[in-house]
Amino acid sequence: MSDHTGDTATEIFVSYRNLLFTVAYEMLGSAADAEDVLQETWLRWVKIDMGQVRDRRAYLVRITTRQALNRLRTMRRRKEAYVGPWLPEPLLTSPDVAEDAELAESVSMALMIVLERLAPAERAVFVLREAFGIGYDEIAAAIGKSPAAVRQIAYRARRHVDADRPREVVSPARTRAALESFRHALETSDLRALLDVLAPQVVFVTDGGGLRQAALRPITGAGQVARFILSGIARFDITLTADPALANGNPALVIRVNGELDGIVAIRVQGTRITGLYYVCNPEKLTRAESETPLTLR
Repeated sequence: MSDHTGDTATEIFVSYRNLLFTVAYEMLGSAADAEDVLQETWLRWVKIDMGQVRDRRAYLVRITTRQALNRLRTMRRRKEAYVGPWLPEPLLTSPDVAEDAELAESVSMALMIVLERLAPAERAVFVLREAFGIGYDEIAAAIGKSPAAVRQIAYRARRHVDADRPREVVSPARTRAALESFRHALETSDLRALLDVLAPQVVFVTDGGGLRQAALRPITGAGQVARFILSGIARFDITLTADPALANGNPALVIRVNGELDGIVAIRVQGTRITGLYYVCNPEKLTRAESETPLTLR
């Protein structure tokens, strides 16, 4: 390959890098694994004769999808040995991501958690079709199945996602309001205020990965969740601060304990109350908690 061809391949890859990262991240829920997929995609891309590629975006998405599917299958084994619940890795994002409603929905923690329940092929098809609007023929080429099979997989995936996805569309303003109430109750250790903002059947999921102290199973019920949170603060005599942030395009909190980064909280809201609390404190999943990660559907 000539230097000129190499430069062209590099320029094309860089121009689509954020898109390819978003594809891989939505399929995997892990920024580190998404970066590995991009490296594998790049190694394959530079060996291709650019003159034979008609649609560069489609070709790169196809390579990325295949590598992500391979990675998904190996990640399943890792998750089986994981200590406690496994949550997607939260990414700090810019206001631009939050302002793009379609993008913010597709990378939201709530949807990413639902996608974890899909089979690898279902997740790939759902992400490519629903988030990126890619045609059935193109998806079929990416995952090595017929267009008819892809349509069936897409139908099953949508049905599974719709069964778990909240029916109500909650505005970012309402989410921010609930998060602010939660933040205030947290920082003041106010049990009554915490119970007021938590839905009766709220589910609290913590991901420490065996590296940080965390609940090994989801905690359900406002009373149990509130007591678990406040007892932890009291027992360890810590100073806790919760800073508003945007994670995965949605309102979130960055939690610091005694001034040190401890984790990121994302929430799910129904009405005016929090129905889902997702706390990622595994330090291996907080490598992007200090800077924004660019995401895009285009």
